[in-house]
Formats: sequence, structure tokens, C-alpha cells
Amino acid sequence: MRMAIIGFAGGAAFLQTRAMLPAISVMAWAVGFLSAWLALWQLASKRRLIDDGALRHRVWGATHAVLVGAIVGFYWAAWLAHGVLSSQLASADEGRDFTVIGTVDNLPYRFAQGARFNFAVERVLDGGGAAGTPPPVPARVPPRIALSWYAGFRDQVTEVGDVQPGERWQLTVRLQRPHGNANEYGFDYEAWLLEQGVRATGYVRPHPANRRLDSFVFSASNLIEHGRAALRARILAALPDKPYAGVIVALVVGDQRGIDQSDWKVFTNTGIGHLVSISGLHITMVAGLFALAAFTLWRHSFFTRAQLPLLLPAQKVAALVGAAVALFYVLLAGFGVPAQRTLYMLIVVAVALWLNRIASVSHVLCTALGVVVLLDPWAVLWPGFWLSFGAVAVILYSTVGRTTLRQARGAPGAADASQPGAPTWGARCWQALRVGAHTQYAVTLGLVPLTMLLFGQVSVVSPLANAVAIPLISLVVTPLALVGSMLPLPMAGFVLGLAHLLVEWLTICLQWFSGLRFAVWRAPTPPLWLFCWTMFGTLWLLAPRGWPARWLGLATWIPLLAAEPSHPDPGRMTVTAFDVGQGMALLIETSHHRLLYDTGPSYGPEINAGGRVILPYLRARGIASLDGMIVSHSDADHSGGALSVLDGLRVDWVLASLMTNHPIMEAARRHVRCAAGQAWTWDGVRFEILHPLGASYADASLKPNARGCTLKITAGGKSMLLAGDIEALQESQLVLRDRERLRADVLLVPHHGSGTSSTPDFLQAVNPAVAVFQVGYRNRYQHPKKEVYERYGELQIQRLRTDQTGALTLDFGQTIRIASYRETHARYWYGR
Repeated sequence: MRMAIIGFAGGAAFLQTRAMLPAISVMAWAVGFLSAWLALWQLASKRRLIDDGALRHRVWGATHAVLVGAIVGFYWAAWLAHGVLSSQLASADEGRDFTVIGTVDNLPYRFAQGARFNFAVERVLDGGGAAGTPPPVPARVPPRIALSWYAGFRDQVTEVGDVQPGERWQLTVRLQRPHGNANEYGFDYEAWLLEQGVRATGYVRPHPANRRLDSFVFSASNLIEHGRAALRARILAALPDKPYAGVIVALVVGDQRGIDQSDWKVFTNTGIGHLVSISGLHITMVAGLFALAAFTLWRHSFFTRAQLPLLLPAQKVAALVGAAVALFYVLLAGFGVPAQRTLYMLIVVAVALWLNRIASVSHVLCTALGVVVLLDPWAVLWPGFWLSFGAVAVILYSTVGRTTLRQARGAPGAADASQPGAPTWGARCWQALRVGAHTQYAVTLGLVPLTMLLFGQVSVVSPLANAVAIPLISLVVTPLALVGSMLPLPMAGFVLGLAHLLVEWLTICLQWFSGLRFAVWRAPTPPLWLFCWTMFGTLWLLAPRGWPARWLGLATWIPLLAAEPSHPDPGRMTVTAFDVGQGMALLIETSHHRLLYDTGPSYGPEINAGGRVILPYLRARGIASLDGMIVSHSDADHSGGALSVLDGLRVDWVLASLMTNHPIMEAARRHVRCAAGQAWTWDGVRFEILHPLGASYADASLKPNARGCTLKITAGGKSMLLAGDIEALQESQLVLRDRERLRADVLLVPHHGSGTSSTPDFLQAVNPAVAVFQVGYRNRYQHPKKEVYERYGELQIQRLRTDQTGALTLDFGQTIRIASYRETHARYWYGR
């Protein structure tokens, strides 16, 4: 059974790597074939004699179980995917306004510009909300959509409704199909929406018909979300303007969106991010406390003469109470994967106890794995799934059966069999400390290969940070936060304030850990074969005492931790045009140098392309520094991520058309204004600044676009022109001044293809074979303009749009090789 479950999870994971879903007819044939195969296998198994070939039979049986489980998992996940995708918004309905009635069905997230929430559509009104009986929901509107409600709409101040979970609202919304930025090592927003069953996104339009219809619509999920919102409101009211109130909220209801990005950076660098939420450790601790209380009270019959244990054993009562409390806490957590894993494991143990069965830890873990993937086959896409089950698997591998063996051999802290009585309190504490230290040691080492595979980095200070954070968060802060959230407000303020004070002290300690020079070890994300080799060595390292030369396992880490980032050969260059939405950001790499041209847009007060797209990519590649960065001009879609990049890694110099007192220039180690005539050569690759003229900085009337740094790069006889947001006047000046030098094989389209750029004379002078449009999906500026886009087509120029292709990788040498992320990493949910 365990092998079948592992195969089931593997089959579901394999489906998530496919570019296409199997057709329904193929799935039906597969089910019939599998049923016949299983029937024949059972018949053959009954006739097979088990003699000296028993081992071979068991191996074949395990292989058969894995194969059958994989097939079932693959087609089960495919069937669920077909069901979710069937409610997709039609392309023809993108950009249309709908007046919908439905309920807020999750915990809304409030930010400076408004609120975001999921909306369960009940019906759609004809004629934008005309009176009369509403018709059923048309197929063109998915049953679940994700909405944003902004306080400002196209320079108009609008009022954002106080949406709460479970409320029924009538809203006028504009929708589009799910779409997210597609970059290597980046977050897959489209897969995340698919997992939630959200098949359209959009925003609330200003309209008189927008109004609340009912204050609460009863359902089990609405009741849970309403309770989570009430607890969050109580905590925030008790901790007004406190910097770590978001951490307390995360510990009580699992909502981590209120934690500042700067704090997340500290938690990640110190390896304690798993504690800043409702983790499996917290659920086990809370369930264990309630189970112990129930066991004690039931065993003593609530200190009466009822003799309750004669009616029902206290162990069964404790198991039931623990499982119920775990379920309640997991519902508060929003049903995340680590919480699910813990819940299912506790339920399996409770069921085994009630049925008087002995449940082995491997059966418990595999059952939890099977249930998680059965209910949510997309869970395998997220790091939390692999880290959660990987951590438990490492603990089981390194501890099960060994503590008893040590005690039998007379390990320190174990009971002496020659003396009557139980171990002393001090001996029990010493033994618990030894077990805890060994467990932390095993988890720290055991997850190194997986952490490197998922994040390209590992926290060196994690053991020390967790040694402080685990007991403080799990045993003190979390209970205080839970109790405080339930108390009346005056008392809640004191208890929650104490929990907040402890978090504040802990963060000060973690900031010191995070600031250490070697707090985090970064290296390129390893290929699959290197990960498997390192994982083999890690298992060898954690093998039981007596295993030969366990230290040799560390040798497998050398190629993992000492790897260097890949780079082009001398004389060649690679350009990565990121998919950052409506903005520009390109990484230019030569043999020994790297340059970032523009840094993408800002998405919010603390969220931008630098932190969301560029830094994760660089860290996963093992790139710890940049030789230079060019910020073409000050517009937010080009400079929005610059400060995050400068804060996240070393940048030797910044070349920009910004004023010297601009925050980006002040944050740079060395800064220079770009001006025509500047040039340098890296590893046989020529870089030239063609615009603006140095004298233009004296003209205060020029717009930032007019001074955009225009860069030409030449490698291996091929060249690329990066024109920023220059407009028609600047294009004509360049044609008159440097017509011959404008010639390039690839053109980064000026101003994203706006109607003010890409004049025919300029395009004829550049004469590119390929044009790259860095644009956002259905952006508000409608870039690229239809007439401009067609102009490129009429000139037989290959047109590539990042909103359609995802990130682009251009390899320059004697020829130019181009790869797009959405083709090389095609998934069945892209464009769906």
C-alpha cells in the first residue's frame, strides 16, 4: 500500500510537468485497461507459488504497486484538472464588464491601495444590474473569481467597500483570464490560481450598483473564514501599529500577508520561516496539550466517582480530542499543506488507536501523503509540500528505532535496568535534550540538498536560530497568541502585547544572526542528477551508528555547494528579457561580467520586479553580484525594482539618466550619468551608449523618456539595441546623428510599442530581424499599439511579446538562438 501511495503522488506530480492534458477519451481507455490489468494480476497472484523466489516476487509486487499507483495518480490529477479548467473565462469575454452577485469566500487582504479577495459568483445580472429576476450564471463567468478593489481608479478617488468573509455583494467587475509573469525560478501565479479553482481575475469598477446585499450567508466555509477574520480584527485592534502584529496574526489564523518583506528576508535568511505560521509543529503541540488535558480529566473522571475509563479508555478520548483540536486549528490556518500533513497523520494515529491497530510511522506518513495529493494534486508544485514531507521523512529515517537501541546500550540519560524505578527527572530532561538536538541535526543536514534544489541557498545559521526560535515560538508565543485572541479586549491587549514583545526580542536576535557575513550560503540551483547524488550522500551521512565511513557523505556536497554560475564563452553574450509585466528588465551576461538594464516596475509599496522576479532568478543562478546596472530613466516601470536589487546584492556601479539626488543614485556604490560616447568592452563584447547627449541634462523641460539611456551591444558579429522609452523626436535625432551605428539584429522596442515611438525611419535605420516587446498582459496603455505592431510585421520583423512568450533568452554568437519560457517550460494551464 505504501508503494502504491508513493506511485500515486509521483503520477500526480508527473502530470504537473505536462504541456497538454490527456483527452477524456484517452482517460476512459486507460481506466478500462488498468481495471483489466489489475484483474489479471490478482488472478496470477493467486496461482503463483511463493518459494525461493519470494524476494523477487516482493520486488515485482512493489514495482507493480508503484506503477499502478502512478497511473491512477496521473489520471486522477488529469480528471480534476479537466474539471477546474472547464469553467474557464472565454477569451471573447476578457475586458467586458459584468454585474455579478455572490459572496466573499476567503479572508480579504487589505493594502494601501485597496483590497483583494476571492468572490464566489452566484448569478450574473443582465443589462448591468437591471431589475428583475436574475438568470442562472452563464457559462462565460467562472463560479470563482479573484477581485481587486482599488481606492483610486484612473486618477479618480473611489471608495473601497468594507468586504468581509461570508457577505453577499452586488458588484460591477471587469474580468480577464488568469495570467501571471512567467520566469524561470519565479512564482507560478497561474498554477496558484488553478489550485484555488479561480478561473478569472479582475477588478471592481466604480458603479452605483455596487452594494452589500446580505451581511452573512451561512455555509461551513463562510463560517470558518468569518471566524478567521474576526480573530484577525481582534489581534490588530489589540496591537495597533505594532510592527510584528502580522506575525501574531500568522500564528493564530495562518494569514502571512501582513508580514513585512524586510522581516521575511530575516526569517528566510535564518531558516525559521516555517515557524512564522501555523506549522505542523504548532498543531502537534496544541493538539498534544488538549489531548493531555482530556486524558487527565477522563482518567480521573473529572474528579468525580463516575469511573469514565470503564466506559471508554482514556487513550481513545485523548486521541479523539487531539484530532478534533487539530482539525479546528488547521481550519484556522487556511488548510495549508504542512497543516494538512500534520492533521492527516494525527487522524490516522487516532483511527488506529480506536480500531486497536498498531500504526507504523511509515504507514502514517504515506497515508497523509496520499490524502494530501488525492484532495489537492497541485500541492506537489510548491516548496512547502516537499519540505514538509521531506522533514518528517528525514526525522523518521534518522531517529526511528535508534533511541530504544541507545537506551538498551546504556546511553547517558537512559534508565538503568539493574535499578528499580523510572529515570529521574533530570535524566529524562537530558534524554529529551539529546533527542531534540539529534533531530535538529538530522533535519538541518537532511534538508540541505532539497533546500538548494528549491531555493539555491541554505541558511548556515539555521541550527542556532532554530534552537532559540523553536522553543520560544512553539511553547510560549503561540500559546499566548491563541489565548490572547480569545480573551476580551482589555486582557487580550496585555497577553497579545507580551507575545508581541517576545517576537520583537526574537527578531532582534535573528537580525543579528542574519547580518553575519556567512549567514546564508548561495550556489546555483543543482540539476536533478546532482540533487539525487547529494541526497544519496546525505542518507549515507545520516545512516545509523556503525555504518562504514559515514563522513564520506559530506563529499557529495562539494559539487553542490561549490558550483559556479554558468556563463557564455568569451566573445558571446546571453540576454535574458524578463517577463515583469508592463516594464523593462534585461540581464546581459558575458564570459565574466553581468549587467542589468532596467529593473522592472513597482507592483505595490513593498513589492516590485526587483524583489519578485530579478533577485529570485539571480539567487537561483548563484549570481551574488552585478558588475553594473543601467536605469534608463526614472519612470516607475523601469526603475521600480532598482532599490530592491541594490539592497539584495552587490552592484559595482549604476549608470542612469537620473538626477544625482535621486534615491537610486544615492543608494549606489558608484553612479554615473549616461551620455552618448560612453563605451567599454567586456570579454570581447562591445557596449556603447548612443543616447542621450550630455548637454541634454541642462534642459529641464525634457521628459524622462527623452533622456532614456540607449545602449547598443555587439557580440560575435551580432548586435542588440536597447532603446528604453525614447520617442519619435529622439529616434529622428539618432537617425540623423548615428544612422550607421543604429544597425542591430535585435531591437528592444522603444516605449513598449507605444504610438509615440517606432517611426518608419528609425526602424529602417535599425533594420532588425527580431523585435522584443516587453509588455504587460492586457495593460492599461494598450501597448503595443495595433498600428505599431503591424508596422513591424509589414517590415518582416519577427515579433516576440513577453506577455505571450514569458521570459526570453537570447544567445548571441555567430547566430542568435532564442528560447521562450512558456515554450521550454510549457504547462497545460498556460493560456487556459
